[in-house]
Amino acid sequence: MTHHGRRDTTEEAWRELVSTARRTAAEGLVVGTSGNVSVRVGDLVLVTPSGVPYDRLTPEDTVAVDLEGRQVLGELVPTSELPLHLALYRETDALAVVHTHAVHATAVSTLVPELPLIHYMAAAFGGPVRVAPYALYGSPELAAHMLEALRGRTGCLLGNHGTVTYGANLDQAYDRTAQLEWMARLWLTAAALPGRTPALLSAEQVAEVAQKLKGYGQRDDGTEG
Repeated sequence: MTHHGRRDTTEEAWRELVSTARRTAAEGLVVGTSGNVSVRVGDLVLVTPSGVPYDRLTPEDTVAVDLEGRQVLGELVPTSELPLHLALYRETDALAVVHTHAVHATAVSTLVPELPLIHYMAAAFGGPVRVAPYALYGSPELAAHMLEALRGRTGCLLGNHGTVTYGANLDQAYDRTAQLEWMARLWLTAAALPGRTPALLSAEQVAEVAQKLKGYGQRDDGTEG
C-alpha cells in the first residue's frame, strides 16, 4: 500500500472508531469518558485517548500505537486501558475491541461467576459469558484475567468494572457489547421477581444455536434479521 493509501485507510478507521465510541455514550453503555474503543489497521492500533469526551474528537486527534504500545500517531495520551486492548490483539484474532462500563452487565459481574444462560444469544459469544476477577484498571493483572475469561469467547465481563467484546470489525464488536448488556438486563429483570427463579437454557441448547448461527443469513454478527 502506498503511504497515501495507508493514510486514507487510517483516517477512515479513525472516523469509524470515533463514531463507535460516541454510540457507546449515546446508548448509555458508558458515562463521561469511561470505557474505550480500538481498531487494528495492519500493524497499527488506533485507540481512543485518555480523558477526552468523545464529542470533542476530530480527525486531527488520531491516536495510534504499535503492537508493543509505542505511540506512532497523535499528541493525545492513549487510553489507560491500552494494556487490555494490546493483549487482545496479540493473543486473539481481534480486529476491533469495545470496552464499556454498561450498568446491567457490570451489576451482573458483582453477583455471579458467569452470566446465566438466560437467552440463546449467549451462542454469539461462543458460550456462557464468564466474569474475570477484579483487578486494578490498566494493570497487567486485569489483562491476564480478561484473557483467561475470554478463552473460546468473544466477550466477557470484568468483575466490578464492565464489559469487553471484540470482533472482526467495529460494528461487530459494538453489537456484541449491546447484546451482552441486553442479556445482562434480561437476567437481572427475570431474577428480580421474589420467589421465582428464571428457567435457563442448557449448555447443549446454546451449543446447538452456535452451530445454526454459523450458516445464518447474510449477517456476520449472528443476530436474527
